Amino acid sequence: MAIPNFNVCHKLELLKEEGKSGDPKHQEGEGEEEEVQSYEFQEMLESLPKERGWRTRYLYLFQGFWCQSKEIQAIMSFQKHFKSLQNDVVLATIPKSGTTWLKALTFTVLNRHRFDPVFSTTDHPLLTSNPHDLVPFFEYKLYANGDVPDLSGLASPRTFATHVPFGSLKDSIEEPGVKVVYLCRNPFDTFISSWHYINNIKSEAVSPVSLEEGFDLYCRGVIGFGPFWEHMLGYWKESLRTPEKVLFLRYEDLKQDMESNLKKLASFLDVPFTEEEEQKGVVHSISDLCSFENLKKLEVNKSSKSIKNFENMHLFRKGEVSDWVNYLSPPQAERLSALVDDKLGGYGLTFRYN
Repeated sequence: MAIPNFNVCHKLELLKEEGKSGDPKHQEGEGEEEEVQSYEFQEMLESLPKERGWRTRYLYLFQGFWCQSKEIQAIMSFQKHFKSLQNDVVLATIPKSGTTWLKALTFTVLNRHRFDPVFSTTDHPLLTSNPHDLVPFFEYKLYANGDVPDLSGLASPRTFATHVPFGSLKDSIEEPGVKVVYLCRNPFDTFISSWHYINNIKSEAVSPVSLEEGFDLYCRGVIGFGPFWEHMLGYWKESLRTPEKVLFLRYEDLKQDMESNLKKLASFLDVPFTEEEEQKGVVHSISDLCSFENLKKLEVNKSSKSIKNFENMHLFRKGEVSDWVNYLSPPQAERLSALVDDKLGGYGLTFRYN
């Protein structure tokens, strides 16, 4: 399997971030209210159910999940124009469940022969580029604002990311050989991480979301790309049905034993670690390079911006398991536990909370 061309991918991302020919629509912040769109799009938007948004005024129920209008515009463009190729890799998550971490791990595993994690102590791309610049989002970068990118210059395997639920992704990745890696985090920590992150990056025009209000919205499924239980179930069921196409990883398992899960990831992507690589310490070096602690301390992740106008530093808070115990009251914990049991308990999908 060929190694992705970092230069081509990175230049594409820089182009998307800087905009085209001074067109102002490429320079506005994602947390702002949506710009003027076509009459047809606005008419469609007005026909959708809507709820109070977390970082924009509204969330809309589109194709069975909640998202902002700009995300809908990007997803529609993606669904219409994206053509999958054999060996494409798609990383999928619900927001704040380890997306940045999964991007770092996957990029390093696929590119380890080009950028040796053992010896690339000063020139590895992860040291100077945020993982979101190395593995682009469909909805936030490539197809943002309804754009249609030219992906013809990307080497195989092309690697992308998305928060889109499986039901809205599956028709776009029907090409044989496409691989999907899903990272799932326990719903308790996912909520707390989401609440912190969204209040840090929201538009000033939108009032902060209190913990109580956010928790109620979350339990009703009203959060970006939620309901969370349907998002998780969609990928979980597909991983059971077609394990050769969808790999389901757990955030807590990665925290407990990253090296074993790195081996699982590499084997799934058809680039297993050789015995020589393991003896050389490649797996351990990737684990160290991509650790939360190492990524958080890098200058590029302290001061730069990789997703629109959002500071990278907000992507790295604690990265802990069970931080939710510091925030949720016993009645809240009981409510969410009962919800998880009701929605997910019958499907064999279980979580670790400490």
